[in-house]
Amino acid sequence: MKDQPNEELPPHYKSIRNRFGDYGKILAELGQVVRDSGPLDNKTSELIQLAAAATLRSEGAVHSHAKRAMDLGASPEEVYHTLILLTSTIGFPNVAASISWVDDLFE
Repeated sequence: MKDQPNEELPPHYKSIRNRFGDYGKILAELGQVVRDSGPLDNKTSELIQLAAAATLRSEGAVHSHAKRAMDLGASPEEVYHTLILLTSTIGFPNVAASISWVDDLFE
């Protein structure tokens, strides 16, 4: 699988892929295989992964999935809506943190 265009992968992720041969290859292909296994378009898939990243409080993944979603045509409003929809599930402090991480993309 090819990496997302114009995407800088985290060094630790690249190190794992390089160090562990077949595992690294399968890990790199997993995202595409999962995206191709159902009817959701890539933009919607990235917004779902953004929500999961916010739930995990993973700043790097929030940055990555928000950027990917926008690269696939999501508006900033769609990205922020994805996050505020989570308020009753993950709580305002977690949503506020995720919003601040998305804000980083516009600075």
